[in-house]
Amino acid sequence: MNQHVPVGDGDALAKRNSVVLACAQALGGSSPPIVISLGGIVGSQLVTDQTFATVPVSLMQLGIACGVIPAAMLMRRLGRRNGYLLGTLIGATAASIAAAGTSARLFWLFCLGTFACGLYGAFVQSYRFAAADAATESFRPRAISWVMIGGIAAGIIGPQTVYWTRDLTPDAPFAASFLAQGCLALLAMLVILQLRAPPVAKLASAGGRPLAEIMRQPKFIASVTAGLVTYGLMSFLMTAAPLAMIGCGHSVGDAALGIQWHVLSMFGPSFFTGRLIARFGKARVTMAGLLLTALAAVVGLSGLSVAHFWLALILLGVGWNFGFIGATALVTDCYRPEERVKVQAANDFLVFGSVAIASFSSGGLLHAGGWNSVNWLVFPPVVVALALVAWQASGKRAIPA
Repeated sequence: MNQHVPVGDGDALAKRNSVVLACAQALGGSSPPIVISLGGIVGSQLVTDQTFATVPVSLMQLGIACGVIPAAMLMRRLGRRNGYLLGTLIGATAASIAAAGTSARLFWLFCLGTFACGLYGAFVQSYRFAAADAATESFRPRAISWVMIGGIAAGIIGPQTVYWTRDLTPDAPFAASFLAQGCLALLAMLVILQLRAPPVAKLASAGGRPLAEIMRQPKFIASVTAGLVTYGLMSFLMTAAPLAMIGCGHSVGDAALGIQWHVLSMFGPSFFTGRLIARFGKARVTMAGLLLTALAAVVGLSGLSVAHFWLALILLGVGWNFGFIGATALVTDCYRPEERVKVQAANDFLVFGSVAIASFSSGGLLHAGGWNSVNWLVFPPVVVALALVAWQASGKRAIPA
């Protein structure tokens, strides 16, 4: 059962939960870097048509999109903490399936495992919203940022897990890395036990406006568009980058370290992103993230050296941090307390649905047109998202109380 929240805790409870969830993020958030680092490489070893090499990574993203609404429903019934505990069990099982697929050299089984890793990711992705549940409006952006700081550790833990375990099972390359990923999910379970979430009755409260009405709000449209463009383009480039690096003659180690720098840059700015939002506003920080994403594509078009790939991935990570945290903070302005679960689930379904589409398409586009074609496709969505956020910010349209 969830522990009850003492009345009058204020932001003290939100800060405590943010620290707990940041630690859980460090462990659970290490799962995607492992799949991203190895999914395309293992996929390329298991299929003859390299167009399908990134399908395992794409299926992880699809798993997140498919999992966000069931995860939200479970947490409405069971509460945040119990739902997250179930998520860690899913994560451990998923990693074991991926390891079995790698060991048996069965592409379909490996894909099933990475899809299930995405189901676990659906729970992990909502940690940022859980941190905001007990926070005051002024502390909410910082609570989200605090949780995202846990991704700094995830950015080290995930790639280093790959680096140190990749050769432990010579007859089944990389199987040990996925087994280690499952162990990290089990460790996250111990951390989640420390979460003091609001009681189930509060989370499951009914009422509020119809979801369709909420989603028609201009601010919701602008916020979700910024989130899905930021996250979708990040996934689009990140999924293709390791294969592009190997195709350019760089090593698996270079690709894994590139992903490590990328993940660190995704979460490292979280130390100050909340303060930047407080000073400059959610919309401006979101737009800065979109511009950095475009700059990453410019660097990607400028050369094919390891330095070019790494710099592009770093800029892409910082752009994701500003854009995604900013967009998440904007979404929290679009709903009332009793509407939060359904709106959060709708937001994540739209965002991660776009991420899955972007991830699926990147492998084929990389195979057909090369790394440059992948980078050129970044600019049109960025322009659209920038225009929507700027228009909404200039109108200063408030969300009805």
